[in-house]
Amino acid sequence: MKDEKSEIKKLLNEHLREIRKRNLVCEQFQEADRIPINISEYGSYWADMQGVDIRDYYTNPELNIEVQTKGQEWRLKELKDDRANYGIGMDTGIVGEALVFDCPVEYPQGTNPRIVHILEKEEDLDRLEIIPPQNNKRILEYERKHQKFLRLIKKIDPPFPYPEKGHFSLQIHPPLSCACALMDPTKIYLYLYTDPALIKRFLKKMFDTFCLYKDYFDRRRKVPSKSLGLADDNSCQISAPMYQEFVLSLNKALYERYGKEYQYLHADGPNDHLFPVIAKELNLNKMDIGGWSRLEPAVKYLKGKTVIHGGMNNKDLYKGLTKEAEGKVLKAIKLAAPGGGYEFAIGGETYPGVSPETLIKLVKYVKEIGRYPIKV
Repeated sequence: MKDEKSEIKKLLNEHLREIRKRNLVCEQFQEADRIPINISEYGSYWADMQGVDIRDYYTNPELNIEVQTKGQEWRLKELKDDRANYGIGMDTGIVGEALVFDCPVEYPQGTNPRIVHILEKEEDLDRLEIIPPQNNKRILEYERKHQKFLRLIKKIDPPFPYPEKGHFSLQIHPPLSCACALMDPTKIYLYLYTDPALIKRFLKKMFDTFCLYKDYFDRRRKVPSKSLGLADDNSCQISAPMYQEFVLSLNKALYERYGKEYQYLHADGPNDHLFPVIAKELNLNKMDIGGWSRLEPAVKYLKGKTVIHGGMNNKDLYKGLTKEAEGKVLKAIKLAAPGGGYEFAIGGETYPGVSPETLIKLVKYVKEIGRYPIKV
């Protein structure tokens, strides 16, 4: 067992040296040996792949560590993409709003945990009270769980990096997407038109809550945040003028406050209509354009300024690496790869339903045709 762990650590170090160099060249908008490949599969995908109930994965610490360890070993030895963020931590799922605002959480199979909406009516938006983090029972509960997790993972000692000390931390979505986690998004979109003053007050409340909790966790870590990634899942559903009126200034303020050195944006898409605004107003280092955005407008407005992450949609791969899927890969590489600054990826996150074998074939195929100079 000890020899096996040592072999994994050695293999990981060699792998990281190779991919970090390639990724750095890409981020400098230059051409490396080939385009980087980032297949963003995480805990829910690995749990499904290993036949583990999703609720058990998120609620059983030992299983949480086991699934992550096996998943990352599979990524390292079989998938062999260029994602460098290896490491095992307490995976709670994307449930920041549930802990901050005390929302119930559901665990549907084959996907991530789902936050249950707690706001129903317009008046609920103004009535919602913000619990200070130091008084938040859910946060304090998870801090105790995190300390137990640290003792457990040190005892198990998996072969991948893991924290040996530190405090529990989380981050909620930026204001609009946070609002849509607490209330049915269709109602939020409606109020943008029928009561814009109400929505502006509520989005400012979400902004203040983001900062309140971000500052709290920064103080506990004794390190101010200089790198910020936002998952703005819902802005794609509103027009560019409404994005500029309701969303842009708040997201921009978050980046200026917490992302002085690095700024990343994930947006589910389609974001085609927002790319001109994002390119002009935000100084992103990298953007995950989502699975539903087209590459053409992303390349037109972001190329050379922001590393573009994306090109495929999960739905393109549910039937395997078909000729049609290969055609989409070819088109994406031909369009976005020349000149660097492009990271081939499934936009957003890889969901169960795309088979592990398909992902392995996809990575091999992109490695074959994604070598510089591009000759697609």
